[in-house]
Amino acid sequence: MLFWILVAALTAALAVILLYPLLRGAKAADNIRAGEAAVYRDQLRELDRDLDGGLITPEEADYARAEIGRRLIAVSADEPAQTPKPARHHRFTEAFVLLVLPVLGLCLYLTTGRPDLPSQPLEARLENPGNDVAVLITKAERHLAVNPDDGKGWDVLAPIYFRTMRVNDAQLAYRNAIRLLGPSPVRLDGLAETLMAVSDGVVTEEARQVLEQSLTLEPDNPRARFYIALSMEQAGRPNEARQAFETLAKQSPADAPWLPLVNEHIAMNGGAKAGADPAAPGANLAAPGGNPAAPGNPTQQDVAAAETMNAGDRQQMIRGMVESLDAKLSEDPNNFEGWMRLVRSYAVLNDKDRAAGALKRGLAAFPPPGEQGRQLLALARELGIATEEATQ
Repeated sequence: MLFWILVAALTAALAVILLYPLLRGAKAADNIRAGEAAVYRDQLRELDRDLDGGLITPEEADYARAEIGRRLIAVSADEPAQTPKPARHHRFTEAFVLLVLPVLGLCLYLTTGRPDLPSQPLEARLENPGNDVAVLITKAERHLAVNPDDGKGWDVLAPIYFRTMRVNDAQLAYRNAIRLLGPSPVRLDGLAETLMAVSDGVVTEEARQVLEQSLTLEPDNPRARFYIALSMEQAGRPNEARQAFETLAKQSPADAPWLPLVNEHIAMNGGAKAGADPAAPGANLAAPGGNPAAPGNPTQQDVAAAETMNAGDRQQMIRGMVESLDAKLSEDPNNFEGWMRLVRSYAVLNDKDRAAGALKRGLAAFPPPGEQGRQLLALARELGIATEEATQ
């Protein structure tokens, strides 16, 4: 009942708001006509004063009086004839606003709405959440607030938090699940991913320790092995990273869904993709992702020099090579592998703005509808790079 009272009150308020300008407009029109008549009467009085003061001749006064009188008679004659028209017009408009619009709204509601559906407060929706993720989360949170030592509850809630981008909550949920139920590869991998998400995709030392603990429980865990290899790549140790990725590729099934991504990292770190012919173009160990003559590829001398540098010098050298690749792609954008390397390189350097810019330029050369454009977008999503602006 309260709902219908509120609907009626809102309808009445809306009708008043819509009718007020119309009624005000009618009154304004009447005020304009009355004002015109008053002006003409003032002009007649002023004409008499000018005649008495000798400012005009009697002939001029008679001519002016006749003209003013004609206009005054015209306004007075128009007033009764024009007044009913606006009134009829406003009555029709008022009837439309007060009757037709509410009836139309009611018909739309009866057609598209569910007037037969009973109200369902939050408690009732929590009892039967269906596929509503928000309600599922609320229900789980209420349960855990009363039962904080329910490890299974935290275990269920943690991946839901992560999928809904509540990374900090997911991290806390994984920690509670591990504390209460003990470590497992799934829980440890999930915790590591939350730690990496908080650090913008960087495999931190804490995340690496969690992944190593996961490998002690499941040595063949491909997700943990991939992230550990990625940590070597991010630390500027390309040879170790390449060996780790190659080992993972060799031990993975041929149809493993993660194998294409592993091959990309093998190529990035100077290795040949799994299954590639070492003598074929693009299999040169010093050429990440393909032909050693492609723009931005390091030579064997570059790789050897990088191994003797300290971390700061190696990072500076990597940035220089990435900027060189960027400049060459600006001159010759028709290099798909180059754009893939450039986007990933900027992401590894934690320069998300330049990574997004490189993605946008790469998509200009290889539009999203094509296979190569879709691969660029998939890479961006994997690296946590926003794709909205790049596709506009």
